[in-house]
Amino acid sequence: MRVLARVGVGPLCSAARAVIPWFWRGKYFSSGRESAENQVTPMLRHLMYKIKATGPITVAEYMKEVLTNPAKLLGIWFISEWMATGRNAAFQLVELGPGRGTLLGDILRVFSQLGSVLKNCDISIHLVEVSEKLSEIQALTLTEEKVPLELNPGSPAYMKGVTKSGIPISWYRDLQDVPKGYSFYLAHEFFDVLPVHKFQKTPQGWREVFIDIDPQASDKLRFVLAPCVTPAEVFIQSDETRDHVEVCPEAGVIIQELSQRIALTGGAALIADYGHDGTKTDTFRGFCGHKLHDVLIAPGTADLTADVDFSYLRRMAEGKVASLGPIKQQTFLKNMGIDVRLKRLHGGSHPMNACQSKPSPSPVAGFGELAWR
Repeated sequence: MRVLARVGVGPLCSAARAVIPWFWRGKYFSSGRESAENQVTPMLRHLMYKIKATGPITVAEYMKEVLTNPAKLLGIWFISEWMATGRNAAFQLVELGPGRGTLLGDILRVFSQLGSVLKNCDISIHLVEVSEKLSEIQALTLTEEKVPLELNPGSPAYMKGVTKSGIPISWYRDLQDVPKGYSFYLAHEFFDVLPVHKFQKTPQGWREVFIDIDPQASDKLRFVLAPCVTPAEVFIQSDETRDHVEVCPEAGVIIQELSQRIALTGGAALIADYGHDGTKTDTFRGFCGHKLHDVLIAPGTADLTADVDFSYLRRMAEGKVASLGPIKQQTFLKNMGIDVRLKRLHGGSHPMNACQSKPSPSPVAGFGELAWR
């Protein structure tokens, strides 16, 4: 994975992984009785994507991935950014597309564990979620109760509650509805499901890829090229050297909104996703039943995704906030002290806490105050 960062008074990051088709045949077995509930955690989704892309992984690799679950380190990243930018009296944590709320739940547990650091800070949670079904699941995960819909038609939030740790939490259908203020934004595997326009370079110039009915089979679809220039072509760079590109105007709009907010009121944003830095071409693909699936067959039965072009996101933030990255997730986690955590998890040292430990050098500003020896 890679990581990209942008900052106003703090940075914004993202992640990406190259896809290498790989096929494997073999027997499979179970370690025992299946759990009554196989909770779809962010780590499970990450592992499933990794296996889909590169094939089965070794037990050693599985252990390393699970033991170094980045969710808790993300919580530390937000705290370190808050500390590095002056320990504001209050901040909003805003997540775009929170899924089932499990990643945010892990981050909030870190906030609770480091309550002594945050005790004088007024924190509020703001979730941008268009799916009412998912918002109900998020509410159960984060508050352990069903949160009723807001009856006040003038309220920008459609749900309001309190997390298990006592932090106010609100749900919104659009980022623009979230109150402006000093905020940290999180978008984890959010941008890769936004719709993209695909373009192919031809002797006549760029032509957008359309989807049409196959004349040879009336119940099938096919890709075709537009006969002339289409409006979305304006999003292609004039010096583009690739012969096939994908552009996502909606992602650009969201990045501009985030950048304007950070420039105006301060904060930072972290984006973690599968993508590239303006180098890949055709990444539009589908997954169904944990397998690659033809995107034009049985529409509605498969998950559709396209890798995020972080060079495009970076251009959309230019002139408003600073941008860092993208860098690989491995590098980001190492910068956050993942090696130290691995040593601790493997029993290489006695239990430690922030009060007992000496600060150690860290490339993340402010993290030394929370580091373990």
